[in-house]
Amino acid sequence: MTQATSFSDNQAPNAPAPVQIVGAGPGAPDLITVRGRDALAAADVVFYTGSLVPETLLVHCSSTAECIDTRSLTLEEWRPQLRDRAIAGQRVVRLQDGDPSLYGAVHELVTDLIAHDLPFEIIPGVSAFQAAAARIGAELTVPDLVQTIILTRTSGAATAVPNAETLSSLAAHRASLCLYLSAHHCDRAQADLMEHYGPDTPVAICYRVGWEDEWIAIVPLSAMAATTREQGFTRTVLYLVSPALSALQQTPNARSGLYSASHGHLFRPRSAPKSPRP
Repeated sequence: MTQATSFSDNQAPNAPAPVQIVGAGPGAPDLITVRGRDALAAADVVFYTGSLVPETLLVHCSSTAECIDTRSLTLEEWRPQLRDRAIAGQRVVRLQDGDPSLYGAVHELVTDLIAHDLPFEIIPGVSAFQAAAARIGAELTVPDLVQTIILTRTSGAATAVPNAETLSSLAAHRASLCLYLSAHHCDRAQADLMEHYGPDTPVAICYRVGWEDEWIAIVPLSAMAATTREQGFTRTVLYLVSPALSALQQTPNARSGLYSASHGHLFRPRSAPKSPRP
């Protein structure tokens, strides 16, 4: 099995520089990781998708770095450019929106690098669902309410969702559900979700989280599609569907047993119950 080469691994003399695939985070320049920021600062060339990654993130790049916007290019057009620069010994960064493990065509890039024996490193980033939950001030896993997070999307013209992963079947779990890439299909998505979630289930509609024009609102599930259309949103929208979004009002005393005096563990013995005062 071919192994990805870490950037910190010792490289053979004259070997191609490892390609770094860097998670840009949700959009704000200060929400990129320190490691990702340092990779941008050291890069000779940066490939990024300008429609998904704000150019303000390029402030971390050297003034001499070549920055290539791939928004209008096919994979077959920009991948050879990336390979050529890596083979030439340049430090190449692919700046990926959000986190590289989610919906970013990283699989296609990685398999191409492996096929050409080019080493690479993936640097994770903050995902939009994490940034959105932080902006709302919500924990998506509330004790005695919900303990599972599902990340999914609806089927689109370019990418179909496997039959075993239909939105209606995932909604049956009534978990905290993070719905990406679905603004174009908001009516169908709302209908699928309402097969299992109640119409009053809170939904956070999160548009361009982390960008300067960020817009977030929490509405009942029954109003998700109408609100999306009213705002004119057709892309870069994340939906957070979860009973956890109203937990601060409905279950303010929910707590994890981990920090309870009645629960002992390796670092803290279980406390004996206090006797009631006479």
